[in-house]
Amino acid sequence: MTTVFIGGSRAVSRLNAVIRNKLDDLIARECVFLIGDANGADKAVQGHLATNGYRHVVVYCMDACRNNVGEWPTRQLSMPGARRDFAYYAAKDHAMARDAKCGVMLWDGRIKGTLNNIQGLLRAGKKTLVYVASEAMFYKLSTDQDLETLLQRCDPALIQEAQRQIRTKLTDQPSLPELESELQTASSARRR
Repeated sequence: MTTVFIGGSRAVSRLNAVIRNKLDDLIARECVFLIGDANGADKAVQGHLATNGYRHVVVYCMDACRNNVGEWPTRQLSMPGARRDFAYYAAKDHAMARDAKCGVMLWDGRIKGTLNNIQGLLRAGKKTLVYVASEAMFYKLSTDQDLETLLQRCDPALIQEAQRQIRTKLTDQPSLPELESELQTASSARRR
């Protein structure tokens, strides 16, 4: 079974026929969905999967899950004492990107979290399908050049600001090896 990290912008809270058809294709292929617990795209996709009675789903969350519509298994991560900010929730997204074979991102063309996830998947060498809401189309990305081509379709000022926010918000985040160690320690402690 192919493991797919699916996520997206909070602004993409309704699934149109294009998105539902792609999800139904992935369901037919019996993919395992790794999905977050946020409102917006995460919750909307969870709703679609639950409506279809799909069981190959793992919900990733920090500490306690905000949304788990289908009552699927969870992977709860913890960073005790951390502020609940962009870097805090990015840790969960990093874990999903690490655990997945590929990604499907539902993007409004401006939200920094989804852009950060797209970049993280590509940096890890994982192909990503990106749905651009303003065009109601999916784009296949395999390389940084594919992403650059896609970003040229977006408002340059919005992309520049999102990139600036990603750099700023992740400055206080532990390095990836430190983060992996913290998440591993927290995971081990919960199993005891």
